[in-house]
Amino acid sequence: MILRSFFTRLLFDHFRSFIINHRWSYLFGYKIDWNNPKDINEKMQWLCNFSDISEWSRCADKYRVREFLKERGMEHLAVKFYGVWKKAEDIDFSSLPEKFVLKCNHDKGSIRIIDKSKPYNREEIIRYLNEALKVKYGYKFGEMHYNKIKPCIIAEEYLENTDSEISNSLIDYKMWCFDGKPYCVLVCLNRIKGHLDINIYDMEWNVHPEHTVYDEHLHDGKGVVPKPKTFEKMKEAASILSKGFPEVRVDFYESNGILYFGEMTFMTYSGTRWRN
Repeated sequence: MILRSFFTRLLFDHFRSFIINHRWSYLFGYKIDWNNPKDINEKMQWLCNFSDISEWSRCADKYRVREFLKERGMEHLAVKFYGVWKKAEDIDFSSLPEKFVLKCNHDKGSIRIIDKSKPYNREEIIRYLNEALKVKYGYKFGEMHYNKIKPCIIAEEYLENTDSEISNSLIDYKMWCFDGKPYCVLVCLNRIKGHLDINIYDMEWNVHPEHTVYDEHLHDGKGVVPKPKTFEKMKEAASILSKGFPEVRVDFYESNGILYFGEMTFMTYSGTRWRN
């Protein structure tokens, strides 16, 4: 297992296009034409392999992206920040509010929601976050910009779900942009243990299920989400934040009628599932 991990890292570090094409052939039955990438998935792979991705690392860093927001005049969209730590045992739980979110800055999904009014296992949370800090996420799917992020743990405000009649979880509005031009919105709702409902909407808020691949984890959201109240602000912010990037997804939340920035993602679902 250790030897396999070593060679996987070696291949990604020095021969990324080779190993990506090997995985691509397994998934789709053909190889990427690096000289003429055709669909959005292939073009994301090309950008990750052959373009300058140095700024991707800062923007994908859930801690340092706050610098980027400030530079672009969008710091007012950031979720309230409570603290940062290099290791989980340094977290001062007593100084944090009744309800908050703990997350690692360098990966996807290492999140713990803490509600002090309910029992929670502090030791388990510390173990979980410390293990997450060790992960070199870029080696998982070849998104190498994640490996350049210096890992830490951050605490942020917990955003209340104010659309509970539509979704059992806070709705994600993931706006796909191309060099400052918002193109469509991937909306995610009803998150339950690895399952969620999704739909893609255009800029006029028409739903397009034909551009989405559903499976046992990703279900058709049936277009039930109405246009968010902050949609125009969302488009303006996405345009400003995505300027200069050939392709990026800018994520937002809306809670109590207020727009919040979520994160920036350059390889949506690792560039392997979307339809043009």
